[in-house]
Amino acid sequence: MSVTPVESQSASESTLKRWSRYLYRHQLTRFLLVGGTATGLQYVLLILLVELTTLPNVVCSAAAFALSAVYNYLANYYFTFQATQKHSESSIKFALVVAVGLGLNTAVFYIADALLPHYLLAQIVATGVTLVSNFLLHKFWIYRK
Repeated sequence: MSVTPVESQSASESTLKRWSRYLYRHQLTRFLLVGGTATGLQYVLLILLVELTTLPNVVCSAAAFALSAVYNYLANYYFTFQATQKHSESSIKFALVVAVGLGLNTAVFYIADALLPHYLLAQIVATGVTLVSNFLLHKFWIYRK
C-alpha cells in the first residue's frame, strides 16, 4: 500500500497545521523559537565581527547582542506575545531589558572569554546566563496583558 502525492501533501498540511496550532498555544515555545533565531543572528554577527575586524572580542559580542535585539523585539512583539500595547510603551521597556541583558551578557562574556579557550564558548556561557532573566522580564513586564 503506497501513499499518493495528494495523500502525502494533505498529511504534510495536517502536520503543518498541528505545528502552527501548537506554536500559537505555547508562548514559551514561541519565545524559545524567536530567542533561538535571534541568538543565531547574534552568533553570526559575532563571528563576522571577530573574524573580519580588529575590534576586541568583548566589543564584538556587545555589538552583536545589540544588533540582534531589534529583530528580537519585533518578533516577540508580533509573534510571541502578540502585544496589544503601543510600540511607544513596550519599546521603552524593551530597551531597558536590552540594556540589562547587554550589561549581563557583556560582563559574563568578558569573564568567560578570559577563562575559556575560544570566544564562542564564552558567548555560549553568556547566552545561558541571560536566557531566564530575559524571558521573565519579557513576559511579566514588557508584554504583559
